[in-house]
Amino acid sequence: MTAAIDWEPLVQLALATRENAHAPYSSYPVGASLLTASGKTYGGCNVENASFGGTICAERTAIVSMVAAGDRDPVALVVVTRGTTPASPCGICRQVLAEFAIELPVLLVGVDGSAQVRELTTLGELLPRAFRGAALTTPSGG
Repeated sequence: MTAAIDWEPLVQLALATRENAHAPYSSYPVGASLLTASGKTYGGCNVENASFGGTICAERTAIVSMVAAGDRDPVALVVVTRGTTPASPCGICRQVLAEFAIELPVLLVGVDGSAQVRELTTLGELLPRAFRGAALTTPSGG
């Protein structure tokens, strides 16, 4: 992990990005922000679709933005949800994040009015024994 993470700008970006969520079916807007080793930040929000399979979560939106910008090395993630209990990324988001950084520090933030509840964890704690594509690679010559 890099030097100490300044979480506040990431929380503010996730809060602001959450305001742009398109959540007409769940009424559960989520915001995410991702910091990379290059110092760049990427925001994401959930974008729901009437065809539920077409829905994309905030965490994956942030990852897609990072990759589209040519970045590849996330060093911190913030996820902002509604309520006094912070929600963690769903299974597919955890797996997509694991493609890039399994020990990624993750700050989960639950927002209830002006109150915030924060929980710091890692992706490795949220997704133990993550599926890794390299595990499918067989040695050559055998």
